[in-house]
Amino acid sequence: MKSGGSSYAVPSKKRWRGLVIGVLCLVILSMLVPLVFLLGLHNGFQSPGYASEQNSASNPIRGFINDSPDQSEGDQSRHVDDLVRRLAPSLSQDIFKKSIHESEKETIRSGTKQDDILKKGVSTPAKKVPQSSPNPSMVGAGGPTHITKDMKNVDESGKQCELKYGSYCIWSREHKEEMKDSMVKKLKDRLFVARAYFPTIAKLPAQDKLSRELKQNIQELEKIFSESTTDADLPPQVEKKLKRIEAVIAKAKTFPVDCNNVDKKLRQIYDMTEDEANFHMKQSAFLYQLAVQTMPKSLHCLSMRLTVEYFKSSRDTELSSTEKYRDPALQHYVIFSNNLLASSVVINSTVMHAKDSVNQVFHVLTNAQNYYAMKLWFIRNTYKEATVEVLNIEQLYPDNKNIHVSLPVEFRVSFHIIDSSSPIAQSRTEYLSTFSNSHYLLPQIFQNLKKVVVLDDDVVVQKDLSALWSLNLGGKVNGAVQLCSVKLDILKSYLGEKSFHNNSCVWMSGLNVIDLDKWRELDLTEKHRTLVKELRMQGPSEAVALRASLLIFQDLIHVLDDSWALCGLGHDYMLNMQAIKGAAVLHYNGNMKPWLELGIPKYKHYWRNFRNQDEQFLSDCNVSL
Repeated sequence: MKSGGSSYAVPSKKRWRGLVIGVLCLVILSMLVPLVFLLGLHNGFQSPGYASEQNSASNPIRGFINDSPDQSEGDQSRHVDDLVRRLAPSLSQDIFKKSIHESEKETIRSGTKQDDILKKGVSTPAKKVPQSSPNPSMVGAGGPTHITKDMKNVDESGKQCELKYGSYCIWSREHKEEMKDSMVKKLKDRLFVARAYFPTIAKLPAQDKLSRELKQNIQELEKIFSESTTDADLPPQVEKKLKRIEAVIAKAKTFPVDCNNVDKKLRQIYDMTEDEANFHMKQSAFLYQLAVQTMPKSLHCLSMRLTVEYFKSSRDTELSSTEKYRDPALQHYVIFSNNLLASSVVINSTVMHAKDSVNQVFHVLTNAQNYYAMKLWFIRNTYKEATVEVLNIEQLYPDNKNIHVSLPVEFRVSFHIIDSSSPIAQSRTEYLSTFSNSHYLLPQIFQNLKKVVVLDDDVVVQKDLSALWSLNLGGKVNGAVQLCSVKLDILKSYLGEKSFHNNSCVWMSGLNVIDLDKWRELDLTEKHRTLVKELRMQGPSEAVALRASLLIFQDLIHVLDDSWALCGLGHDYMLNMQAIKGAAVLHYNGNMKPWLELGIPKYKHYWRNFRNQDEQFLSDCNVSL
């Protein structure tokens, strides 16, 4: 009986356990169905017409992390659009708009997917960035973003600039300039890359076709650069060639390359570019000096045409008022020049600002080559009531073949300035102009005159200079403006062992009042000749003229007020414009003379205003300075 009872008890117990398990399963299922439904919405249960590309139930975490490698960006965007469209009605309009606005700010702040957004268009609302959460309250973490054309701080590649002070991206955007010859630069860049990849591709036996294409494109670009240096010189089909070489380079990049070969080739290209840059720097320096020291072609043409016209002219070219040339009661100005246009501007600007031009006499001392051209020029052109005399200095001393006209000498001096407010020494460059050997012949050339004003041919007069003739030099010989930014102590290596005052300022030529009587009394011409011989005996030096002039006139300089002359217009871009307007004489000392193309543009018009515009020879020689 016991055995029989136990046999009935076992099935009853199993049946009871089955009922319990069934009830538990129903309870669990009833709890899981809503959860699965919600998870299905979050993980992309697609609406009819969309094919599901991933199994949401198999990986519920994937609903919160967009790490699906096979889901395309377009499908994700459509998924987000559908999700927002289905959830939007359940939200109030204010909350929805607020969440969208927060989403826009958060996306711009984080810079999420800016490359893709800008590529799809900036003038219309961009496609939505894939969301990381289905919860509408979290739309701000990655919601739809609208990018417009006025979006700030976006660089050329479309990437967003870092929103912090000092970002190069922001700076480059604010100071963006149009690149010149951009196509040439782009082609050169592609040529360098193609050359770097070609050795490696050429070693791949299975890529003969690609190697030939790469070589052909390289040769085509090399041929273009042999004939073109600017975008204007490029052939019409250059854009197609650019696309072809870019496509070939893209193919070459798909193959594994030997980094050592690429690195070696790029280093060769770098060295070649550096050598080319050094060559162009030296060439530009040489051409700059050549342009400074060479007379412009138009001015040379002007001189030659006037010389020919002088000998063709049958009229008497001698002036009748020669008595004015030696009258000590008149105002005598002396100009040493081989440039007839420059000397003409000096005379014209002086006469135009003079209260009384009838007492003015200008003596232009030149060489034999330009003598006849200048003589005819000043016969054809009059300057109010002023008198102009042209002298060939070589004819004045026919027995001395060593006598020739020499223009005022300029020396470029660079030195360091130590400023107490800055621990770093600053470099400064000045051009010192001084008398040449020809200036020391003045007492002999003008034996009847007691006083002259010497003007360099690179000056422009802006005020009446008649006050200089009543100036008392106080027993000094040379009235000149000083340049106190350069002390004699700085030039002690040039001056040698001669004694001089270290704190004395350098005096400048350009505007000089010369007392010829005092000059003759001190016999400065003979002292200068002796000193020059002594300095040359010590060794050849380009600074002999500077050293001699500074030492000869030491303690013999009457300092003129700074308002009489302003120097630096031939080299200094930072002169004060008020000082320029207030100066009586503007001195274009330096390499960038106003009659040269490399003259400083903002100073040129002061000189150009006094150029003779009506002379026929100027248009014949195409003089357009």
